[in-house]
Amino acid sequence: MSSNIHSYCFLRARKSLFSLLRSQYQSPHANYSTNSDRRRVVVTGLGVVSPVGCDVETAWRTILSGQSKIGRLAGETYDKLPCRVAATINTDQIDLEKCFSKTELKTMARATAFALIAAKESLSMAAWTPPIDDEEACQRTGVAIGMGMVDLMDICETNEALKKGYNRVSPFFVPRILPNMPAGQLSIRYGFRGPNHAVSTACATGAHAIGDAFRFIQHGDADVMVCGSAEACISPLGIAGFCRLRALSTAFNDEPTASSRPFDERRDGFVMGEGSAIFVLEDLEHAKRRGAQIYGEILGYGLSGDASHLTAPREDGTGALLAMKRAIADAGKTIADIGYVNAHATSTPIGDAIEARSIRTLFGEHTKSVAVSSTKGAHGHLLGAAGNLEALFVVMACRHGVLPPTVNLHNVTDDMAGLHYVANSSEPWEGNRRRIALKNSFGFGGTNACLCIGEYSE
Repeated sequence: MSSNIHSYCFLRARKSLFSLLRSQYQSPHANYSTNSDRRRVVVTGLGVVSPVGCDVETAWRTILSGQSKIGRLAGETYDKLPCRVAATINTDQIDLEKCFSKTELKTMARATAFALIAAKESLSMAAWTPPIDDEEACQRTGVAIGMGMVDLMDICETNEALKKGYNRVSPFFVPRILPNMPAGQLSIRYGFRGPNHAVSTACATGAHAIGDAFRFIQHGDADVMVCGSAEACISPLGIAGFCRLRALSTAFNDEPTASSRPFDERRDGFVMGEGSAIFVLEDLEHAKRRGAQIYGEILGYGLSGDASHLTAPREDGTGALLAMKRAIADAGKTIADIGYVNAHATSTPIGDAIEARSIRTLFGEHTKSVAVSSTKGAHGHLLGAAGNLEALFVVMACRHGVLPPTVNLHNVTDDMAGLHYVANSSEPWEGNRRRIALKNSFGFGGTNACLCIGEYSE
C-alpha cells in the first residue's frame, strides 16, 4: 500500500512539474491543434542551389526550357568507372570560398554549405530573419533539414590522414559527417530555437523533411519552419558504389545530356546530382499578420513502407499507391482534385514502370485528366535532396500555371502507356479549378513519401 501511495504522489508531482514547465516555455498563443482543427501551412520562402540554377528564378527558367544540365565527369578515377556522367555544381555557379570564410568551411560538409546558401535565399524571400534577441520569434521558428548520404570523400581522406598520425585528423571531422549538421548549422547561424529536426531516409529525405515540418506547424510546435535537404556525395567511391548496384546510367557516357530519361524506353539508370532546396513554411495566420507573400500551400502528407526489398520498389506498386492515397486523404481532397503528379521517376527501368502503374491504378478513370512529369531529366537525381528540389518546382507550377517537362522522353513502352506525360516541352496547366498536385519521393529500404501541394487560395 505504501509503495502505491508513493508512486501516486510521484506521478502527481511529475505531472505538476510538466504543467509548470509548459506554462513557462510554451508561447502564450501556441495552438496545439486537434485533427479537426489543424492550422493551414503555406510556403512563404524558397531557395535553391542546383545544377539547373542557383537561385529560384534561374532554376525555374531552366526547367521550363527543357535543357539538361548533366555533364561528363572529368578525371582518371572516373574514367575507370562504368558511369562517367553526373549533374554537378561548379565554381562558375557557386564558389564556396567566396560565400564562407576558410574557418567556416573547415566546420562544414559541402552539402551543409549548399543548404546554408539556399536557406539564405529562402529566408530573404520570406522576409523572415528575426533578430536573435527576439525570443518569441526565435523560439517559434524551427528547422527540419536532412541529408541522404554523408561525404564519402571526407571519410576516405580522413582515413588517409589518420595513417600519417592522430593529429592529422580534423577536430571537425565528426561534425562534418553528421547528417543533422545542415539543420544544426542553420539553427545556430540564425538563432532558431524551435524544433531542430533532421531526416535521413535515402531518396525520400527531402519530401519527408518538408512533410514533417508541415506537421510541426499544423500541430502547434512552431509557427515557422525552415525545411528541406541537401546532398553532395558525387565522388569516385559514390559512383562506384551505385554502379555496383547497377543503378546508374552507363549507356550515354558520350552524350551526357541524354543520360537521364525518366519514363523513356531507352532509360538505363539514374544520374547522380547534387545541391539543396530550402523552404520557409509558415502558419497561414502568422503569415497574414506580418503581411508575407504566399507562394503556395502544403495541403497533405502521406507516408508508407514497401516492406519488400532493400533497393527495389514493391513490384505491385502498393507502397507508392498508399503514400499517394494518404497524402490526398490528409489534404481532405479526392483524386478528381489532382491535376498534376510530379513523379519520383529516376530513369531506372524497374522503378519508373512501377510508379507509372501506381499512378494509373490510383486515378483510374481520371488518369487522362492528370499530367505527369519528372524533372530529373534536366538535373539528375539529387538523392536525399531530390524531393525538396522537385517540390520547389511543383510550388512554381501551381503558382504560375505551367507544367514542367520530362527531358529526353521520346517513347514509352506499352506497359507505361495511358498517362498524359509532359514530354520535352512545358505545357500550360489547363482548367479553371484550383491547381493541386502530388509530389512523390521513394527511397532505398522501401520508404515512401508523398506531398499534396496546392495553389494558395483564400
